[in-house]
Amino acid sequence: MDGLEGRRARRAGHGVTPRAILFDMDGTLIDSDPVHAAVFIEFLGARGLDITEADYTRRIHGRLNREIFAELLPNHDADEMDAGKEAAFRERVTAEFPMVKGARAYLETLSALPLAVVTNACRANLDTVLERLSLGGHFRHRVSSDEVVHGKPAPDLYLRALDLLGVRADEAVAFEDSASGVASARAADLRVIGVATSLTPEALLDLGAIHAIRDFTDPTLSDHIAIPEGATL
Repeated sequence: MDGLEGRRARRAGHGVTPRAILFDMDGTLIDSDPVHAAVFIEFLGARGLDITEADYTRRIHGRLNREIFAELLPNHDADEMDAGKEAAFRERVTAEFPMVKGARAYLETLSALPLAVVTNACRANLDTVLERLSLGGHFRHRVSSDEVVHGKPAPDLYLRALDLLGVRADEAVAFEDSASGVASARAADLRVIGVATSLTPEALLDLGAIHAIRDFTDPTLSDHIAIPEGATL
């Protein structure tokens, strides 16, 4: 067995039965990368720095805004730039904002499990997305970059979420779409299911994901995560 399927088989082994599941937000639950890219391109362009979508993918995707602005606009206040860019993003979040295919339905199948959303986004973005898309009720805990010293790829966000959920890393699974997100979850000793919205399945497996899906309608997902009926903590 060669290629992607071979790597999936070697990495995955048997399906896991988690006691909790943790989800990244941008690019994992919501299809926000095109919007973030457009906002960054406009925001940086207005300040004299022209970037392309390829630049966004290579230099910005999955990183903390403060680090991005400190690098790309060193003569501007990084915190002010961060606040301005994210305010522009929130203006575009409506109830019709696109979700990753199958994400809402998949969350509904997990009602018996405690869930957390774990994001490099600020708390204002996290709350705005969950409330405007009516997703907040699915999650027992919300963890944003405002709550830790080091965001992804450091493990702090996931360690905080595990502590709030009261489970060990080997009792949980994380869904992630970016290199920094996979690195963060793996650094917290979590098993990771990659969501191939911005990276290829092959790239996610190479980064350490135990499995990779195109979206939440992928029929192989149930082979890798078994949800116990009536599960609770």
